[in-house]
This record gives sequence, structure tokens and C-alpha cells, in this order.
Amino acid sequence: MLLIVLSGVLVLAAGGCACVVWAARGGPRRARGAAKATLVAGELFRSGRSDNRAGGGGGDD
Repeated sequence: MLLIVLSGVLVLAAGGCACVVWAARGGPRRARGAAKATLVAGELFRSGRSDNRAGGGGGDD
């Protein structure tokens, strides 16, 4: 079951990347929409990861 879920995530990521490239070359409106969604999802993922890592220098000196 985990393999199926990971394969689905991989297919969605590859499709999103393809839409970003296609939209950059002037693709149809649906490609531009999918590219925008892919870029927004990437930014959300990146900001979530940086918040966890930047947790702070912690504590009182």
C-alpha cells in the first residue's frame, strides 16, 4: 500500500514539473494552472520545512 502511495506522489510531482516546463514555453491555460498549483505547493512545503529547522537558538543565555 505504501508503495502505491509513494508511486502516486512521484507521478504527481513529475507531472507538476512537466506542467511548469510546458507553461514556461507558452502552454495552454490548464498547464499554466497546474504549474501555478505546483509552484504554490512547493513554496508551502519549503516554508513548512524551514520553520521546523529554524526553530531557534533556544534558551536563555
